[in-house]
Amino acid sequence: MARTGHTAGTPRCSISAVMGLRERKKLEAWRTIRSTALRLISERGFDAVSVEDIAAEAGVSRTTFFSYFPTKEAVAFDLDPQALAEWRTRVADDTDDQPLWPALTDLFVDMATVIAEWLPVQKRVLQQHPGLTQSARATCDSFAPDLYRWISRRTPGGDRLQTSLVLNTAMAGYITALEVWDPTDPLDVLLDSIRDCLHRVGTGLAAWERTSSTA
Repeated sequence: MARTGHTAGTPRCSISAVMGLRERKKLEAWRTIRSTALRLISERGFDAVSVEDIAAEAGVSRTTFFSYFPTKEAVAFDLDPQALAEWRTRVADDTDDQPLWPALTDLFVDMATVIAEWLPVQKRVLQQHPGLTQSARATCDSFAPDLYRWISRRTPGGDRLQTSLVLNTAMAGYITALEVWDPTDPLDVLLDSIRDCLHRVGTGLAAWERTSSTA
């Protein structure tokens, strides 16, 4: 399915282009620890990898690890700070003139691409350790405040009930797509599933809105 709207807009300056040297070094360290952790987890399994293993392999101290990640679960599920900042810049842009649900679908597809690189590893960790589901859900929750504000701006009068209904319905469709996705499948399979799920739930809400407006 072709993307429309923001992809044809004015090119934006990358967040990394305006970061200072200190911030870039911190981001590089964060990414080194994160990539090392997920590689080890992918090779050995979540339980077989300790914080000490990750720190040693990444060439940092245990103290340094905890200055970036509060727990081992966090290193598996926390969002890349730069990728999240760039996604938030996208959400803050109101120049996209698509209808609500196609534009919202694009945002959710963008959410998946933010976590795409390590999503297969994360999905396998969840399959092996269902108890970590809450940590994974917290990742999705990180997107919610920005999405709520974006939907509210596009909802007549910023109606709180309608905004919350749209957000929670869309989030349910997104999580459903993630849950049924096989991590051995290409990312495009997941992205198509997200589009399909949001099309289905969006069509249902749109039909309800039309009925309500004519009642």
